[in-house]
Amino acid sequence: MTDETRSGEGRTTSDFPEPQGRPEFLPADEPGERAEQAEPTEPRSDPPASFGASWGDPSGRSESAGVPPYEPSGRSEGVPPYEPSGRSEGVPPYEGGTRAYEGPSFESPGGPRGFESPGGTRVYENPSFGPAETGPRPMQPPPFMGAYGGHQPPPPRQALGMGPGWAPPPAGPGAGALPRRGLNPGALIAIAVAIALVASVLGSLGTYLLTRSGSSGTDPSYSLGPAPTGATNRAPDSVAGVAARVLPSVVSLEVGNGANTEGASGSGFLIKNGYVVTNNHVVAMAAKGGEIKIMFNNRKTTAGRIVGRDPGSDLAVVKPEETFGTPEITLGNSDQVVVGDPVIAIGSPLGLSGTVTTGIVSSLNRPVIAGDETGAATEEPAYISAIQTDAAINPGNSGGPLVNGRGEVVGVNSAIATLSRSVNSQSGSIGLGFAIPVNQTRRVAEELITTGKAKRPKIGIVLDKDYKGQGVRIASEPAEGRQPVDANGPADKAGLKAGDVILEVDGLALQDGNELIALIRSKAPGAKLTVKYQRAGQERTATLTIVADDLPAPTPS
Repeated sequence: MTDETRSGEGRTTSDFPEPQGRPEFLPADEPGERAEQAEPTEPRSDPPASFGASWGDPSGRSESAGVPPYEPSGRSEGVPPYEPSGRSEGVPPYEGGTRAYEGPSFESPGGPRGFESPGGTRVYENPSFGPAETGPRPMQPPPFMGAYGGHQPPPPRQALGMGPGWAPPPAGPGAGALPRRGLNPGALIAIAVAIALVASVLGSLGTYLLTRSGSSGTDPSYSLGPAPTGATNRAPDSVAGVAARVLPSVVSLEVGNGANTEGASGSGFLIKNGYVVTNNHVVAMAAKGGEIKIMFNNRKTTAGRIVGRDPGSDLAVVKPEETFGTPEITLGNSDQVVVGDPVIAIGSPLGLSGTVTTGIVSSLNRPVIAGDETGAATEEPAYISAIQTDAAINPGNSGGPLVNGRGEVVGVNSAIATLSRSVNSQSGSIGLGFAIPVNQTRRVAEELITTGKAKRPKIGIVLDKDYKGQGVRIASEPAEGRQPVDANGPADKAGLKAGDVILEVDGLALQDGNELIALIRSKAPGAKLTVKYQRAGQERTATLTIVADDLPAPTPS
């Protein structure tokens, strides 16, 4: 420290050497400039005037005029050198706990502290020297060595590592470090690992609790409860109600030729007096000496024989040996069927007896050419003006009934449209099934049962097969020994001539000759038809009465 009354004197070093590693401090600013940085920890009073304006330099230097700089050698100009013996030039030897001497002021930053008395006498006190002796002009030191009457000087600018009281930071091994705020990375990793372990343990525990009933996942106490109760009775007009009434009258047929293992299968239904109606192509194989086995809905079987068959309409009647009390089915009226009516197909597709499928009537008067599935050359094709349905019909459904919502037969399932043209391959339903109208079936069945053969309806004309225009044209020249129009036939009596073009029949525009043939064969002999035809560019109308041809002809007329 400096003493303004001794501005010409230098400074001495502390009795103890400077600590190693002490930071180098920059010059301190004026006290007034640091006032807002130093916050007093206890009440202060202004420093004594004798400390001068540069009292706050902790390095021991003074900015006051006449104060020499500090030298590492421990000497300043005008200051006697320090001697290890504890004596300096002009300083009396130490003789007790307290010594008083006249000399320059000094201070030790880390050791015994020196204080200046008002008269210039320096009193040095060291606790290790024992009790102090009374000397000239004794004084009491300030409350804190560096506070100077309670004032703590501000720290120098940009001083690093300075703690409370401006003491330099501890140096050397074991020196304390500033506390670090927050968690270090190691602690964060440890916490994350702990959380992961806890989550894993909890997950394992939950899995164990869920599967503790057994490793196979079985639970002896598990139950879905009883099935709901309810009546099995259905409304008579529902599909189930209709099927329940019709199924007992439907049969399955297995047909063999008696010569080898080849056979055919189909369906049929029981009519009055125990006769079974089916398709001709189902039983055609038995006509050559084969046998027919009929199985009823109650799983009882019996043999059957052919009563009659009509290849032209693809219908046949079979008589079973036993009926086992099977009820006969009810026949409806196909003339009352309209497009969109709900229908049910029942039969034995692929040998699956008692199969029920549903659909609607998709179209009427659809011309279909059906016949013997074996492709026999002796069988003439069947021309059918069919009822089209989207109810599933598959191989084995042939001969089974197509019934309406009242359980009445409106058609006999006979053919399906397929995507395959192979004779030996079979395809399933694609939603295009065809049934023979029941009114035609009724007539043919009666004729087969009463006479053993069916009449062939005709109007007495020969068609021009090469005609490609609108409608159907009557041939212009004789063909195969026949005249284009039979003499005294239905067409001749109605005024039709060779070369006339028939445009409509009963209001239905004709597309080709097959459609005309199918329409005529669907009618009973004696039925009347209204025909619109064209001759020499003029349209005319005529009424024809259908007659029967007793002998089948390979070429329909």
